[in-house]
Amino acid sequence: PGQQKGFVTADFASQIAAIEADKQEPIISVGNLTAQRDFLDVRDVVRAYRLLLEHGTLGEVYNVASGIGRSIKSILDTLLAMSRVPITVQQDPARMRPSDTPVMIGNAEKITLATGWSPNIPFEKTLTDILDYWRKSL
Repeated sequence: PGQQKGFVTADFASQIAAIEADKQEPIISVGNLTAQRDFLDVRDVVRAYRLLLEHGTLGEVYNVASGIGRSIKSILDTLLAMSRVPITVQQDPARMRPSDTPVMIGNAEKITLATGWSPNIPFEKTLTDILDYWRKSL
């Protein structure tokens, strides 16, 4: 919640909120929906950083990650299911990246061992909060 446009979840949620508020036609233009990424709630990330400050080893590198790959399509489908109005999805070739990495998933084993950290906020809660943020921002 609070993430600016330019990131996939914020972009989708802001468009859905605008469509619900009749500020945009009921069409979302998308790029590659097959890519898989490792998403985290910023509130879990901040907690990870705090725990690293308290328990991490100076100079070490830690991955803050969920370890779960989620397709962009699954995120869009979840947000669309939360929409209050019907929305059409259309692919826009201009939104396709010429060299998109198909899968990027992190391994958080090291930070978990060092700090006991793991994500606590269910991803569906994150998406609900992001959509609600954009609904209130319009």
